[in-house]
Amino acid sequence: MLAARVPTLTVAHVTDDMHLVDVREADEWAAGHAPGAQHLPMSQLVGRLTEVPRDREVVVVCRSGHRSAHVVAYLRHHGWHHVHNLDGGMRDWAASGRPMVAEGGGAPQVL
Repeated sequence: MLAARVPTLTVAHVTDDMHLVDVREADEWAAGHAPGAQHLPMSQLVGRLTEVPRDREVVVVCRSGHRSAHVVAYLRHHGWHHVHNLDGGMRDWAASGRPMVAEGGGAPQVL
């Protein structure tokens, strides 16, 4: 299984100084995301690689951790050393009570 082969962090281990990259699609992002996260849909990753920092810890997140595991594997293959998958994704983020915001000011939710 791919997720077992990439470095992962649980929600409890994500700190404020880590850079959170959300690779979900626009509708998922708009429904609810972590404040301060960078939105970089998986489908746009290759064309926007320069936007992913190399000089700090990066945590990649999707809804459940599956897509983000693929992104982490890709980034590591292309020279990113401090990148981790968020185990359980936004589902675990929300379940743990971590802050979320929605575009348009509605109640945030995980799609």
